[in-house]
Amino acid sequence: MPLAPGLKHSQTVMVTEDMTPSHLRGDAIRVFATPEMVRLVEQTAIQCAQPHLAEGQTTVGTVVHLKHLAATPEGMRVTITVELTEVDRRRLGFTVEVHDEMEKVGEGTHERFVIDRAARVPRLQQKIDAWKTKRS
Repeated sequence: MPLAPGLKHSQTVMVTEDMTPSHLRGDAIRVFATPEMVRLVEQTAIQCAQPHLAEGQTTVGTVVHLKHLAATPEGMRVTITVELTEVDRRRLGFTVEVHDEMEKVGEGTHERFVIDRAARVPRLQQKIDAWKTKRS
């Protein structure tokens, strides 16, 4: 099945202590951190797209617009759902919803680009070489 609008994927995970903000871990109730929500949104979008890509391709995240609407306590499960809403050549647009066991806790959009793994290596190597030269 090719990448096309309407493709959906979800995953459910339990909020663990390491998914709570370290600066709030001394509080009576620890909650799901926003950076962890972003990480799981990206992970879910990767899982959605990867089975539909050609050999040697993957995706990279480029834009995340996410509203963290409500707190989710440690121990509660969150379900992240992404839907592919736009395919423009290599650009993939997703809508995102995050729910805990009680309510919607996040919503937004996410954009990824399809890349060829092998094609990115020379460009990155050029950047590394230029950086090392600049530091010398």
